[in-house]
Amino acid sequence: MLDQFAANWWAWVIFGFLLGILEIIVPGFIFLGFAIGAVATGALVGAGIAPAGVTALLMTFAIISVVAWVVLRRVVGVREGQVKIWDRDVNDKP
Repeated sequence: MLDQFAANWWAWVIFGFLLGILEIIVPGFIFLGFAIGAVATGALVGAGIAPAGVTALLMTFAIISVVAWVVLRRVVGVREGQVKIWDRDVNDKP
């Protein structure tokens, strides 16, 4: 049952879009890599390129998700000088 469900490309794409919506609700680039991985896995399954079996599909999803997350972290991550350093407290008298 799970093998047949995992072989449907549309299930992966829907899962990716749901993770994308979850990323909008919970910001921070946590779920966006997983969403890209799910949509890419769905595209591979739809094109007939993806490996057979649930384990191989999950490994494909995991590898694509980690690569997407690392690329997103490099491109959109924290930049140098972006951290705010506070030199005085709000309770300090001016």
